[in-house]
Amino acid sequence: MKFADVIGNDSVADALVSMADSGRVAHAMLLYENEGSGALALALAYVQYLNCSNPHDGDSCGECPSCRQMSKLIHPDVHFVFPVNKGPKSSDDKPTSESYLKYWRELAIADPYFTEADLQKAIGIESKNGLIAVAEAKSIISKLSLSSVSDGYKAVIFYLPEKMNQETANRLLKMVEEPPQKTLFLFITHAPEKVLQTIFSRCQSIRVLPLTKEEARRVAELKPEADTEELTTFMDLFSDLLYAVTSRDLTGALECGEMMAALESREKQKAFCNFAAVCIRKIFMIQQKLPQISGVSEDENLFYEEMAAKCPKGFCMRSVANIEKVVAMIDRNVNSKILFCDLVNRMFMNI
Repeated sequence: MKFADVIGNDSVADALVSMADSGRVAHAMLLYENEGSGALALALAYVQYLNCSNPHDGDSCGECPSCRQMSKLIHPDVHFVFPVNKGPKSSDDKPTSESYLKYWRELAIADPYFTEADLQKAIGIESKNGLIAVAEAKSIISKLSLSSVSDGYKAVIFYLPEKMNQETANRLLKMVEEPPQKTLFLFITHAPEKVLQTIFSRCQSIRVLPLTKEEARRVAELKPEADTEELTTFMDLFSDLLYAVTSRDLTGALECGEMMAALESREKQKAFCNFAAVCIRKIFMIQQKLPQISGVSEDENLFYEEMAAKCPKGFCMRSVANIEKVVAMIDRNVNSKILFCDLVNRMFMNI
């Protein structure tokens, strides 16, 4: 991927190009974003630029052997790590990212703005929590101990390092602290506060900004039709919940809670929670008289203006905090019916 193909975050792209051109390449970098803002696209463009044989005008050429390999995500010196688990698409007893690499490539090439739920679906583990286990660290250490195939950088792109356990981090620590020459670690996180401190503290952190309305529209055009249908389903459920809560319809609100709990997988439940949190933040921005950065489109404006008027002060921040707690509890396999019933009750009491 070229920087020219990345949607949004031009300032981040410019900073990455400046680092590469000046030779001040951080050996460990953490890109943190709201899900779907383009951190992976930026990471791919950065690695492609670093290894390009003929970069010009602040971008890779897209035509040299290295660029062609990167366009297919088959560069021999670029490795990918992401949360996995046992599933029908791999027969490995202890699967690693390598076990699902085919599906990762297909997903990332088609849509580098994919969500965690998209990844879980692509590799066939929708009903399980993905993990970055110690076997992953052993695999990466082994790969990086080999000589570089090209004269460029060896790179490891970690997607969601917050899914890494302590044992994995301990195995990787020395390699991250003292990597082989011209070796780069890129960590992409949606929750920097959950990244283990042993890893976080050794990285240069870069904030990837949320997309503007127009940028989000362009990204949405990349999404398969099924994703668009899912967003419509989520919006219908969220609006039903808010209308029930703000009209003091407890029965209707609890019915919405049951529908949330009935979503087909834990990842789908988390995806809805993340969607709802984004929507509530939009309401908060309108309440703060900041519609220009709310991300609300014209066809959504009536709903969000109405909710901003109906929701009392403090409701939005408390609701987002409660939703984030639900996401954490889903990861711990707490009963979803209990979680969503409690969430709805808390939202109802805060109105």
